[in-house]
Amino acid sequence: MTTLTLETEPLAVNIKVTDEKLIVDLVDGRSLMVPLSWYPRLLHASQEEQQNWQLLGDGYAIEWVDLDEHIGIEGLLAGRQSGESHQSFERWLATRGASL
Repeated sequence: MTTLTLETEPLAVNIKVTDEKLIVDLVDGRSLMVPLSWYPRLLHASQEEQQNWQLLGDGYAIEWVDLDEHIGIEGLLAGRQSGESHQSFERWLATRGASL
């Protein structure tokens, strides 16, 4: 097994959500692009909710307060998808339907 050692902490500076992708621009000039399907809450969110994000700290994570979604930049680099269980996601969807 190999271990990834980072030279510097990856920090986000800008976020873009499209119909199919989450695009994260990093402070070092790189951009990460991952399928939106990795994060079901983002996938099922309205465009307004998708655009209502904020960076935590110096950009070590992204938070969507309306969706109760938090994504760490190191996790994106490591290829980690949402760890939310199907049951938890279904409960979240049900509460959204009740409040819409």
